[in-house]
Amino acid sequence: MRVGTMLPIATRRLLGPLAGLAILALTAGITAAAGATHASARLMNGAGQTVGWARLTEDAAGRLHLNVQVAGLTPGRHGIHLHAVGQCVGPTFISAGGHHNPLGAQHGLDNPLGAHAGDLPNLVVNGAGRGHLDATSHHATLSGDYQLLDADGSAVVIHAMEDDQVTNPTGNSGARIACGVIVARR
Repeated sequence: MRVGTMLPIATRRLLGPLAGLAILALTAGITAAAGATHASARLMNGAGQTVGWARLTEDAAGRLHLNVQVAGLTPGRHGIHLHAVGQCVGPTFISAGGHHNPLGAQHGLDNPLGAHAGDLPNLVVNGAGRGHLDATSHHATLSGDYQLLDADGSAVVIHAMEDDQVTNPTGNSGARIACGVIVARR
């Protein structure tokens, strides 16, 4: 077909509804995320193996509750943060960007100048490689002012070492060893 030629009528009649369906498909994720109060992230290590789950729930007061369960990690304390981009390309997970920090704050829950919205308490992993964290963030939301479920998404990232809760920009918590993209749930 030459440039500038008209498409057959049957083809033109199909293109309108197909274009509409394409737009619906592209916006479905954003629409589902709007007003979301539940989300989760499957945490994977650099080799692509599942090492745990993070479940996020936003309560009526706008507090974000995070429950993390992991297995197969090195025993000890690990920094864990909410990161600004919903991508987890291993093995380094640099694709997840920096910490979720919509207000441009300093790093660390113990920092007198405030903390990133994505800063969390350390995850403690026992001698068997299992860890559990229950934490509440007053600075991040799933769909409110400081939302994690924005256009580029967000991720939960676990680091190799303990977060000192003060040092900018990452608390000296080392390499990223696990990552999970946060996905809205109903």
